[in-house]
Amino acid sequence: MDVPALPGVDRIDDIPQAVFSLITETTFVGETAPHHHAKAQLMYVIGGVLTVEAEGGIWTVPPHCALWIPSGISHAGRMAGHIKIGSLYIDPNLTEKLDPRCGILFVQPFLHELIRRFDTESPLMNVDRDRRARLIAVLLDELIAAPLQPIYLPMPTDRRLRRLTESMIENPAQRFTIDEWGTRVGASNRTLSRLFQRETGLSFLRWRQQLHVGLALQRLAQGHLVTTIAGDLGYESVSAFIAMFRRMLGTTPARYLDEAVLGASERGPRNMRARDECEDRESMSIGQELATVIPLRRP
Repeated sequence: MDVPALPGVDRIDDIPQAVFSLITETTFVGETAPHHHAKAQLMYVIGGVLTVEAEGGIWTVPPHCALWIPSGISHAGRMAGHIKIGSLYIDPNLTEKLDPRCGILFVQPFLHELIRRFDTESPLMNVDRDRRARLIAVLLDELIAAPLQPIYLPMPTDRRLRRLTESMIENPAQRFTIDEWGTRVGASNRTLSRLFQRETGLSFLRWRQQLHVGLALQRLAQGHLVTTIAGDLGYESVSAFIAMFRRMLGTTPARYLDEAVLGASERGPRNMRARDECEDRESMSIGQELATVIPLRRP
């Protein structure tokens, strides 16, 4: 179901503030209409899960993360349930040192508070010009320093690849090889491999893993268990799923959320290590149990 863009989005560029934020909270299942504005936008997900299509790809934005959308880039959001978003808008004249591409970053507590200070309904919006200029400078420094995260799924334009990728998004547990997909869409293994690399910059296997990472982050943020997510994505062992996740993002699913989303400062390192070790033990025991019953397939 499509709906118009968020209320007032067509008037964002008319608001006479170089930096300001708007807080939106709603319960909705569907999509916003594609739109763009001259002001750059930081779309911060305070609660819920948001998927955004922009720059020829799909971006998964878990809670406590934000999608950076540079000036003039068309984008459309997809929501499924209750969501709370803080949208920070920045005049393009202030974004010269910021990344010219879309990207996801984690919003740590300090950046969270800065975004709230620029809320149009906040009394801090009325501070004197010099103090406001200093706050803007600090905000820009924080955005420049924030590393972008690889939670991005580039979408191809070739009709055969589009058919293949849309089918995988709809049913991510499918485990067809690239040869089997070639039979289904009418292209050889070599042709599909070449097209994937040319149109997405990724191999077929890497693209599928990127899809699984994005879906896993959505479901982790919604409170799903790692064991359930692994099964839903077609992995026949939890350890295989965690190994894939670790290769892609450098850590396990639980520790990734602890360190990056919740912030290491909110949890002691000993607590994070304990949770990480607990998850590893769980994945090993379940993986060993499954391995005695069914042969493992390569993810």
